[in-house]
Amino acid sequence: MSSSRLHAATLFVWALAATVTVQLAPNPLYALMIVGIAALLVRRRGRGSELARAFPTLLALSAVFVAFRILLSVLTIHDLGGALFQLPSFRIPDFLGGYVVGGSVESTVILQTLAEGIVIVAVVAAFAAFNSVVSHYELVQCAPRAFYETGLVVVVALAFVPSTLTAIRDVREADRARTGGLRVRHGRLLRHLMPVLETGLERAMGLAESMDSRGFGRRSGSRQQGAVGWMSLAALLLLVGTFVALVGRALVPAILLGVAGTSLLVAAVVAGSRMQRRSRYRPARFTRLDAMVAATALAVPALLAALEALTQVELGWQAARVSWPSFDPAVAAVILLLSLPALVALPEAAPSTEVATVHGRGGLRMDASLGMDGT
Repeated sequence: MSSSRLHAATLFVWALAATVTVQLAPNPLYALMIVGIAALLVRRRGRGSELARAFPTLLALSAVFVAFRILLSVLTIHDLGGALFQLPSFRIPDFLGGYVVGGSVESTVILQTLAEGIVIVAVVAAFAAFNSVVSHYELVQCAPRAFYETGLVVVVALAFVPSTLTAIRDVREADRARTGGLRVRHGRLLRHLMPVLETGLERAMGLAESMDSRGFGRRSGSRQQGAVGWMSLAALLLLVGTFVALVGRALVPAILLGVAGTSLLVAAVVAGSRMQRRSRYRPARFTRLDAMVAATALAVPALLAALEALTQVELGWQAARVSWPSFDPAVAAVILLLSLPALVALPEAAPSTEVATVHGRGGLRMDASLGMDGT
């Protein structure tokens, strides 16, 4: 369970609001603010958990992806201005695209790709922070019953990175214990890789056996579930038609298809949830604090859109202008509202156990240690 009092749905709303904010304001400076807010949230509410320790790793992986993307852009995009130097070039055959690899390295391409990469890092940081502080148990609980199996699989997938990092750390400690604390580089990759792979396979087999013993996915679908599946497929096709209509700038068909697809999808979710009779054990309550934090997070993209419409403030940045990205204090103040989940009071530390005195039939006094949830 997470140490945070905030509901899982509240943190999910915060992650979505942060992502929409980055898309509305694709300025590198504002995106770096989102990264800083996400790091503050992990530091305040992660409490040194394995998921929180995976946060820097995910950021590092996204930075590697951005560097690779910059390299590909520099080698394949040309004639935008600001040439720095020349590289040897060759032309790809026409059936593979016919573009030129190499040639002039341009500052405009580097800066624009870097700016877009920072936006990508900000999106990864928002959802990595959400994954670090949310209670996955609450996340599965608050999902519609129709998505229970899907939500369980997603939660297992989210736990892959921190569990792998834990296995790597344990293998390193065991290797140093065998060598007396000395770092033996010869054969280190093989000594580390095989135990991590074996540990991952053992956990996967244990999880598969556990889910199989609980009858996960054994029940065959009924006619009602088949109808819900066809409704969901029709809803997705209507939503795809909505995007096609938007690309073709057909506003009225797009609105009609969007309303029909959304309504049909909601009806499918409601019908599928009613067919699930699964009970929820101790569901978390959505408190006033959750409502305040969620409303504040949703207000951030709305306020940014209003600022852009009313004051003509520039939220994005184009490298072609060869100027430093603009920084507006009003926009920064609005984005700082996303730091509210990290600033609200943390729950007070409670003792891990408490002693309860129980008197048996013969007057025998027994002390039982109870967990924090009283079980």
